[in-house]
Amino acid sequence: MAAGRLSLALDRGAWFGPALVVPVAALLGLLLAYPLGLGVWLGFQDAKIGAPGTFIGLENYQYLLDDPVFRLTALNTALYTVVTVALKLALGLGLALVLNQRFAGVRFWRSVLLLPYVVPTVLSAFAWWWIFDPQFSFISWALVKLGLIRHNIDFLGDSWLARGSLMVANIWRGTPFFTIGYLAGLQSIPTDVYEAAQIDGARALRVFREITWPLLMPLTVILTTFSAIFTFTDFQLVWTITRGGPANATHLFVTLAYQRAIVGGAMSEGAAIAAVTLPALGLLAYAALRAIRERA
Repeated sequence: MAAGRLSLALDRGAWFGPALVVPVAALLGLLLAYPLGLGVWLGFQDAKIGAPGTFIGLENYQYLLDDPVFRLTALNTALYTVVTVALKLALGLGLALVLNQRFAGVRFWRSVLLLPYVVPTVLSAFAWWWIFDPQFSFISWALVKLGLIRHNIDFLGDSWLARGSLMVANIWRGTPFFTIGYLAGLQSIPTDVYEAAQIDGARALRVFREITWPLLMPLTVILTTFSAIFTFTDFQLVWTITRGGPANATHLFVTLAYQRAIVGGAMSEGAAIAAVTLPALGLLAYAALRAIRERA
């Protein structure tokens, strides 16, 4: 009887789907679940690099709540994410509307737009560091030559200038993500919708407000969510340009965790900082998956 059921299951191919899932699940468990679980567990210990730790419960998290650097980092991360994502959305949408038109050289400009996104992050970060460097800054050199200032601007030595400099670099790199996504969304809108609006005498602003933007809203949720995740965890750009300085003014959660765990050797403290970001990243991932499902 059992042999007959097994033969029937094999004939129907019931084993084929699970057989394909098992290797992938094992690989994800090895590369993702185990390191994630180990990181969360380290957050409840007092482990240092090269030394085993002991269980101390929530002491690391209590220390972080009283740490002014951690509170400043939380503010920096929120400000950095909200401001840059909002500006990238606005610039990306505007560029997509322009590049969706027909004019000479439109394909060339679409290709040029991809450059900030395809250049390796470290190379672009070094380029921006050179632009903002107090001694070699091209911006300062040009302003001095024009007679607008007398001395070079220390972009990376002032807290707010350093924050603004990082935001400019992030916006330059991340805007093409929105532009490409919006351009694909605009080209997927049926042209007969716009033709009907033109027949009715609707102006461009009204067409955008009542047709284009509502149809792009599901795509906007997806692009914004993914961009927020990328920006929230932006390590290479920030660490290469400022390393969290000056005076911890540009630290994000990821850079502070790296500094405490790898540079400072406090593995458990760094793991606790990283674990604090998990709820926010989990909510963003859930929002992205839900938006993708609704759009589909």
